Amino acid sequence: MERAVPLAVPLGQTEVFQALQRLHMTIFSQSVSPCGKFLAAGNNYGQIAIFSLSAALSSEAKEESKRPVVTFQAHDGPVYSMVSTDRHLLSAGDGEVKAWLWAEMLKKGCKELWHRQPPYRTSLEVPEINALLLVPKENSLILAGGDCQLHTMDLETGTFTRVLRGHTDYIHCLALRERSPEVLSGGEDGAVRLWDLRTAKEVQTIEVYKHEECSRPHNGRWIGCLATDSDWMVCGGGPALTLWHLRSSTPTTVFPIRAPQKHVTFYQDLILSAGQGRCVNQWQLSGELKAQVPGSSPGLLSLSLNQQPTAPECKVLTAAGNSCRVDVFTNLGYRAFSLSF
Repeated sequence: MERAVPLAVPLGQTEVFQALQRLHMTIFSQSVSPCGKFLAAGNNYGQIAIFSLSAALSSEAKEESKRPVVTFQAHDGPVYSMVSTDRHLLSAGDGEVKAWLWAEMLKKGCKELWHRQPPYRTSLEVPEINALLLVPKENSLILAGGDCQLHTMDLETGTFTRVLRGHTDYIHCLALRERSPEVLSGGEDGAVRLWDLRTAKEVQTIEVYKHEECSRPHNGRWIGCLATDSDWMVCGGGPALTLWHLRSSTPTTVFPIRAPQKHVTFYQDLILSAGQGRCVNQWQLSGELKAQVPGSSPGLLSLSLNQQPTAPECKVLTAAGNSCRVDVFTNLGYRAFSLSF
């Protein structure tokens, strides 16, 4: 992915430049605040915008309520991934992860708390970090991306404690099996790998593209998204979006959608997916398409479900991708409105 290059802008052309920025904007990542009332969104210019969900959802909301509370320059290149702890927003860009205090950001004090760089093989290597994953039971963070490895960082000490090697090409996505200390990773090599965090070893490999019912050679073999729910996994990308039984490594449902999917998640008795095209897709586990809900962006890269129990009034689904807008769905049936950088 190309890095945005800052340009010197003559005075008087600022508005034109900002309009062009918005026109060519891509929002790669989202994360809900610990209180559930705010949403962070990261774009291809390295900016993070903080939106007030509570203000935008209010009965007295105005157009200004759908604009950021604060926008700040977080990284030199794109903000590929973000997650939130009970106090911090963690953001990942090219070769580094940064921490920001939610409480300070909401006061518009956008100064990084710390930044860390994984132990790469050479000092010249600056691979993008495509995915962040919190492991609450360990109080750790897993990072993965362009160096084809998973790095674990202890959040208390800030030190990197282990490296998991096995992928032969860069990694796009991570998912946690919450009932067991296991992590799944999917990458450009077409494999989903299951890692046991107790032993730091790979315990299972599913090469999705080698299964005839999933393979779509014209799209490639890359795995762009995955999610888990107990013994089940759903993944997609180049191969078809497919539901798998992990214990038997068996594909049970191939979902009938031709466009490559970039984000997928389990929600109650449904699977939600998004990718090329404007729609958020709602699937029954049996493979039946329950609904396709159109959004405002031509392509979607991230979905975020706000299920914080402390803010039930802000329980929404948000979707973002190839535009400057974040679509807000107050229920799964329609887009209520859009937030905008």
